[in-house]
Amino acid sequence: MKKSLFRLVMLLACFQLLSCAEDDGLPIVDSKVLVDIEAYNSAFAGGLVINSLEVKRDFLIINFSASGCDGESWEVKLIDSGALMYSNPPQRNLILSLKNEEECEAYITKEVVFDISELKVKGDKVWLNIMNSDQGIIYTY
Repeated sequence: MKKSLFRLVMLLACFQLLSCAEDDGLPIVDSKVLVDIEAYNSAFAGGLVINSLEVKRDFLIINFSASGCDGESWEVKLIDSGALMYSNPPQRNLILSLKNEEECEAYITKEVVFDISELKVKGDKVWLNIMNSDQGIIYTY
């Protein structure tokens, strides 16, 4: 009887360990950064306010606000110019582009997450200038 109870307890403990999902705290990615000089030069960079920037591993988390109805139809892109400025640390220029055709007067705040792993350069960090923001951020890898 004791062996059966012990086996049952061990089986339940193993099941519990195997069924737990590991949460590493990484955000759900909305999109990858687009590296394209033509898209960068033609991007509409107005109509939004960038509230905060945060880098978590290879992800840039941008909190922004804009007017609209609910923000569900918004098309948000992070576009890199493709140019690298050689300084210490090196710098890249990016624009957060928002296509917003909503005609409501609500003011909506959203958070978007971009995979920025393609922005790595030689060394271990790069400064990201967000051109339609008064903020920039260091990306260390």
